[in-house]
Amino acid sequence: MPVPIPRQRAIPAAESGQAQAASPGGGTSSEEAPRKEETVENTTHTNLTLLLIEDDPGGSALVPELLDSAGKPIRVRTARNLTEAERLLTDDVHCILLDLALPAPGRAGDDELAVLRHVLELAPRHAVLALTASGDAERGAEAVRVGAQDYLFRDELDGRLLSRAIRYAVERKRSDTAERRLAEGRMRAQENRRLERGLLPTPLLEGSSLRFAARYRPGRSRALLGGDFYDVVRTADGTVHAMIGDVCGHGPDEAALGVELRIAWRALTLAGLCGDALLGTLQEVLEHERSDDEIFATLCTVDIAPDGRRAGLCLAGHPSPLIARPGRPAQLLPYDNNGPALGLLPGARWPRMEVKLGAEWSLMLYTDGLIEGRVGEGRERLGQDGMVEMVRRQLAEGLRGEALLRAAVNEVRDLNGGELTDDVAVLLLDRGV
Repeated sequence: MPVPIPRQRAIPAAESGQAQAASPGGGTSSEEAPRKEETVENTTHTNLTLLLIEDDPGGSALVPELLDSAGKPIRVRTARNLTEAERLLTDDVHCILLDLALPAPGRAGDDELAVLRHVLELAPRHAVLALTASGDAERGAEAVRVGAQDYLFRDELDGRLLSRAIRYAVERKRSDTAERRLAEGRMRAQENRRLERGLLPTPLLEGSSLRFAARYRPGRSRALLGGDFYDVVRTADGTVHAMIGDVCGHGPDEAALGVELRIAWRALTLAGLCGDALLGTLQEVLEHERSDDEIFATLCTVDIAPDGRRAGLCLAGHPSPLIARPGRPAQLLPYDNNGPALGLLPGARWPRMEVKLGAEWSLMLYTDGLIEGRVGEGRERLGQDGMVEMVRRQLAEGLRGEALLRAAVNEVRDLNGGELTDDVAVLLLDRGV
């Protein structure tokens, strides 16, 4: 067992190349101490600094000369009580060596680790080494369970052991901090995913014979929600209303605005609005909720009559839907009366076009993310004509419903040579005989 080491005051240290004067209690003065901020980071190119918190009624303690892994001296500051320690606890302190025998002000006397708990509250970002009496391993182990990085026996301390313990404590604290931040990031990501998933629409088609399918792919990395939005509801008179839209931009603000417009559309539709009156009210919502006057949204609405053979179509700067019927090639619905996007022209109007659907059909609504992907390595884009040809071929292969949408989105992605940068939303309504 090493010979007990006498105690000494803090070793004067060079702070950023300039010597600091020791205060009467050891360490630096409060005027010279930097602000208290992050601590256990960026130690690779900086001398380590140890704050020793230890009271010696019998005289000064001797702390042996300490060296870091590069052979540079570890700087030491000494505090004789917690009040002085708080003053010396600055952002250039990397580790605290705490004597567990110190009293903790305002703590219950039966708590043997009260002083440690106080220091951990005072310095949550610092590495902490607990100093206890020889043979009191149980108390040291409990100190580690409470939050210290390690514990040392007072009468077995030497420079080599303490230097190694300091380096270990600093690295372990850095690792613990990184792990905690990673866990917090994962929890935030999970919470965001739950929130976004809850904002995705749930179609209201109870009582309708129409079949529904949808595919949604946001352009933002690791997101569930983008600026595209869609919804389908059936009103009490049996009419099925479908909508798809696109807010310009791809960030979280655009995603939030898309959710607001979708919810407003559902509420207004269930309240009986349709066509020009509905779109005009949605434009007012957009104008009040958007963060910038240049933000706009395109929209396509379809209201399908209860017999399923007729529909009304309104386009606000949006691509026209595609319709597929047995024995006829898939084609786009008329788009001659396409009105302006919402938010561009105050007082704009959006005419409602009557469309004959027939007895059996499939109606596909989509956003421009499906048609603006590139084709090959050049600048050519798929476009509406390319999309129509692609869907015709896939229908001829027997694809329907969810399988058709999945194949369409996957092929567009493959043609683009990788992930699409724009949001993509596609929904399909089918009526069979």
